[in-house]
Amino acid sequence: MTRSRRARTPSDGSGPRHPWRRRLLLLVWLAAASLICLRAAQIQVVQAAHWGSIAEAQHRTDVDVAAPRGTILDRDGTPLAVSRERFRLSLAPRELTDAAAVQSVLREDLGLSATKVASLTSPSRVWSVVPDLHPPAVRERLAGARGVYVDRRLERFHPHGDLAGGVLGVVMEGEGRGGIEEAFEDLLGGVPGREIVARDHLGQPIPGERLLVEPPKAGGEVVLTLDMDLQEIARLALEEAIEESGARGGDVLMTDPETGEILALVSIRGGRTAALSAINTPYEPGSTLKPFTVAALLEHDLASLHDTVDVGDGAWEVAGRTLHDDIQVEGRISIGDALRVSSNIGIAKAAQVMRPGVQYEMLRDFGFGVRTGIEIPGEVAGTLRRPEQWTAQSAASLAIGYEISVTPLQVAMAYGALANGGRLMLPRLVRELRGPDGAVLERFEPRVVRRVVDTRVARLVSRALVDVVEDGTGTSARLGGFRVAGKSGTSRAHSGRGYERGAYHSSFVGFFPADEPQLVVFVQLDRPRGAYYGGAVAAPVTRATMEAALAARATPLDRRALLRALSREPVERRRPVAASFAAQHIDPPAPPIFHSSGPGGGEGRTSTLEATAAAGRAGPSLVTDRAGAAGARAASSATAVTLPDVAGLPSRVAVRRLHALGLRVSSEGDGDIAGTVPSAGARVLAGDTIRLRRKRGTDG
Repeated sequence: MTRSRRARTPSDGSGPRHPWRRRLLLLVWLAAASLICLRAAQIQVVQAAHWGSIAEAQHRTDVDVAAPRGTILDRDGTPLAVSRERFRLSLAPRELTDAAAVQSVLREDLGLSATKVASLTSPSRVWSVVPDLHPPAVRERLAGARGVYVDRRLERFHPHGDLAGGVLGVVMEGEGRGGIEEAFEDLLGGVPGREIVARDHLGQPIPGERLLVEPPKAGGEVVLTLDMDLQEIARLALEEAIEESGARGGDVLMTDPETGEILALVSIRGGRTAALSAINTPYEPGSTLKPFTVAALLEHDLASLHDTVDVGDGAWEVAGRTLHDDIQVEGRISIGDALRVSSNIGIAKAAQVMRPGVQYEMLRDFGFGVRTGIEIPGEVAGTLRRPEQWTAQSAASLAIGYEISVTPLQVAMAYGALANGGRLMLPRLVRELRGPDGAVLERFEPRVVRRVVDTRVARLVSRALVDVVEDGTGTSARLGGFRVAGKSGTSRAHSGRGYERGAYHSSFVGFFPADEPQLVVFVQLDRPRGAYYGGAVAAPVTRATMEAALAARATPLDRRALLRALSREPVERRRPVAASFAAQHIDPPAPPIFHSSGPGGGEGRTSTLEATAAAGRAGPSLVTDRAGAAGARAASSATAVTLPDVAGLPSRVAVRRLHALGLRVSSEGDGDIAGTVPSAGARVLAGDTIRLRRKRGTDG
């Protein structure tokens, strides 16, 4: 026993082996436990808010709530673009407690087939999305139905379809693109709201788990100057004209010359009714620019309407090229008559007394070569070169509407300056801006850009333009008892490689009543087939548009002023100086026909002076009642006549006989008459254009 107990005791008497290891292990465990406790305290107490937000973000997220876009209205408060609420329906078939009621709504309200409804509500499916977006009434029918989830969407709706699509623009991905939608995005877009959406373990939104934190604020309103009645009138007239003439497209503008307000703006190109070629597609205006050349002469006291100019025998050489007229007259004519019958030579010769700087400044003052400042994006300035860049033929070309490109809006505003007494107005497409509550934020008043010419000068040119309509190239624009002032234009269509053979721009600009103008109407047709002169193709559209504007129930026109104008005795008009002009109804040839008069004459010159001898080969076609509804209305008061046989007659005799019947004449080449197009005996309307066919090798 003693030996045994002694054996268990260490020989050195020092106690248990390595006690420091146990103590070290205990310290390690105590330190680790302390760190864990400290870290837990840090996370649970100190960093609780931080980690809580991270955890919440994994299961919830903030999303923007789209604000209803503001409304776009016409001048009378008619909605043109509004935001409407639509809903996307989703189903959780296994959660449906009243599947029969839901199926009934899907069939009866949404018009889905029984097969489709059965598929969407089949218990074998976890989730189904009902096609398309649906009105609020559907949400109300399904309100409170378990297993039905509704997702709100906002879409842009145009009550009048695409009637003013180009002006309004579109909304894509919640932002305005083009037109008013883009120009006033800050006002129309409103302020988005905010909501919290619950998400599942995959990060997908949980239907129905939404909490609105901050409601959205609706956008404001934009009130336009457009009149929807006039817009529809312009659209229908242009569509009919394009269909009947075979044109690629066209533009119609109506403006108030006193205020600069745009009452209608319609552009169609390649079948696109939302085009904006009226502000972004410049063209060479041709004869519609001649009144501004005359205005410049009068404003600077360089000539009067009674001064005469020698048009010779219808040909005039300018710096190596020859300018031609297609009117049957020779010798001296007044500047007023040159404008009335649209004599290229008469206007170009008269303009020679102007210094290049004066001619350039006057065109610039009328608004050509610069943007007008309309409120929507995309406007171009056109082209008006400075005098130092002109060639020897530039002054003559510019005088008759070539070597310059303009937009329809520029032309309409420039004619508005002639109509209102010489003031170029800023075009106004927006009348006022309103807040979401309808309170007016900003009102846009008429603004004068500059005074271009004296009131007396504007009145003189306007009276000359009345003669154009009454007894010149614009007779198809006559409007019953109202006096209309206007000018036709026909110019070669130009592509990137030069002029297109047989392609033209046909235009007419008019305003009425001539003494107290209330409406400026611009019409242009792009590359019409057959008849292409502006007086034959575009002028009837102008008249039809004016007639419809007068007949409209709601119109911005002052009817009392119209009645005064209708009852007023007509002002005595000047008669042509030359007796041979008494019955002229000839539209000028499309381009300023320049021919090279010698080797290298004009080679390398600007493309607008290219030789165009072939321009008249196709000749103008007869405009009959086949010109469409617009043309038919315009010609409804015309007198039908039988086309006489003028074959074998000298040119002057044949022209006098046709003029005596009220017909217009176009011819090509020299020689006695071989016949007419259409043929003798055809029934035509007074004011129609007849083409003369010539015998070759005889003297006219």
